[in-house]
Amino acid sequence: MAGHSKWANIQHRKGRQDEKRGKIWTRVIREIMVAARQGGGDLNANPRLRLAVDKAKAANMPADTIKRNIDKATGNLEGVNYEEIRYEGYGIGGAAIIVDTMTDNKVRTVAEVRHVFSKYGGNLGTEGSVAFQFRHVGQLVLAPGQSEDRVMEVALEAGADDVVADEDGAIEVLTVPSGFEAVKNALEAAGLQPEVAEVTMRPENTIELSGDDAARMQKLLDMLEDLDDVQDVFHNAALPS
Repeated sequence: MAGHSKWANIQHRKGRQDEKRGKIWTRVIREIMVAARQGGGDLNANPRLRLAVDKAKAANMPADTIKRNIDKATGNLEGVNYEEIRYEGYGIGGAAIIVDTMTDNKVRTVAEVRHVFSKYGGNLGTEGSVAFQFRHVGQLVLAPGQSEDRVMEVALEAGADDVVADEDGAIEVLTVPSGFEAVKNALEAAGLQPEVAEVTMRPENTIELSGDDAARMQKLLDMLEDLDDVQDVFHNAALPS
């Protein structure tokens, strides 16, 4: 089925993340520790931990650093206890924003998140205020130039829910979170390498922003992402690249 143009937005987001590589290790370490604490340190039995370790390897994190943080989380070494907290709110033009955090001090974190929302034109909402506008999915995006028929064949056979052709030529594969790893492995085995592969909060609909509104929204998103305790920021704004 045909979809809206997302390729430019995805590339734009990846570019901005690349500019902030200094924070990547911090975020991945927290994700590893929470995943290991909740599901144990055995990679074979813990899909969330496998995904976090994949992210760590993609960020060139040394194997001993990965192991040390798994050991901390599972009690083999003394470590910090992080708690996952989600905040929801509205940005410019009523765009919906979800902010996922990991923190050892939720009083500090909520104060920082609220401050950024209020200072940069947004509003921090209550739990559930915008989450209904998103779907928790596995998302794999292949660059323009791939065979849609081939991607669809491999992805659907591996259990994907949907394959969406972007008008820019990119192909988006959607799965339930539990099926993400199987579909990703099947695509890679078929020589189809996703540019983006993540379990994410995907907006059901987007809000187009341009000009000053787009610039203000981008500033709000940047300031949220710059907070030390923030792991991910999801939104439904379509911003110019």
